Amino acid sequence: MSMPKIECEHIDKCCAASSLLQSIALEETAISHILNAEGEKLQKGISLSCNLKELIEINKSVENMVDKLITLETVLKTKLDLINPILDNCDKPHHKPECES
Repeated sequence: MSMPKIECEHIDKCCAASSLLQSIALEETAISHILNAEGEKLQKGISLSCNLKELIEINKSVENMVDKLITLETVLKTKLDLINPILDNCDKPHHKPECES
């Protein structure tokens, strides 16, 4: 997957908010892939190991990652809460967007 191209042209507040929303969506997609990989790690560990100590280590590793993802989700939620009022205002008939997407 290639990185999205972000152009630095003059854009209005609504276009900036829309770009932020898109970046949040991309991060959410990445988080879903990480969570899926962590689930696969757990499944593989369970299928390959009968050693309780190894299973506990795998579980700690997954728990650590999930904790970090929870922190990231909190940040993303805060970003979303900040841009939502801007996006709500962009739907008003008086606003003409100056960006293309």
